[in-house]
Amino acid sequence: MPDTATQPVKLPFSDKYDRQHAHAYFEKHRDGLARRLSHWRDEQLARKALALAGHPSLVLDLPSGAGRFWPLLAEQPNRVIIGADNSADMLDVARASQSPAVLERVRTLQTSAFDIDLPDRSVDCIFSMRLMHHIGESGHRLAMLREFRRVTRDTAIISLWVDGNYKAWKRQRLEQDRSRRARRGIQNRFVVPARTVEQEFRASGFRILGHYDFLPLYAMWRVYVLRRAGA
Repeated sequence: MPDTATQPVKLPFSDKYDRQHAHAYFEKHRDGLARRLSHWRDEQLARKALALAGHPSLVLDLPSGAGRFWPLLAEQPNRVIIGADNSADMLDVARASQSPAVLERVRTLQTSAFDIDLPDRSVDCIFSMRLMHHIGESGHRLAMLREFRRVTRDTAIISLWVDGNYKAWKRQRLEQDRSRRARRGIQNRFVVPARTVEQEFRASGFRILGHYDFLPLYAMWRVYVLRRAGA
């Protein structure tokens, strides 16, 4: 069997991000008050995480999606942003949706999080929001984390769903109910025990600087700030 730590990984849902889906993704976080408040909270946590990471100057935003965080990343005047995504359509939508002032700070790169087309230790920080909760297998998370460690020379910022909160408990009950009804289709969102993912961070060569919860004890989202061991 292939070794997931060394072989390229392709997630089963990755082909869905065509131009139509990319436009829908861009509009999703602007649709309604609840979505806008959620985006505001995401940005608040991201600013805290970037500060804890030491305000990195060269940031790899992977995945960029539709460029949702580019304006925030561009708030630091001396920061250079590499906006990367596996989907060329996502990057096209991102470029079309941002202001010229933001775009002049961004270089785009079509690449996979499991096989990043950059040299070793080439960025100060990898900024990876809303990707890891799509990865259910530990071997795949480890493969991605080891690739992150290869490319960053200092830090990584990663968001995912963790347990130990009301929403995770509620989702677990929902998944159990779906299993009883023999739900079909691809599961592409996962809650990972915090203890498990923190062990995976360490096994991949990172140490944990800190974390921030979206809504403590209620929401599943957590943002971790990691530092490359030995950096």
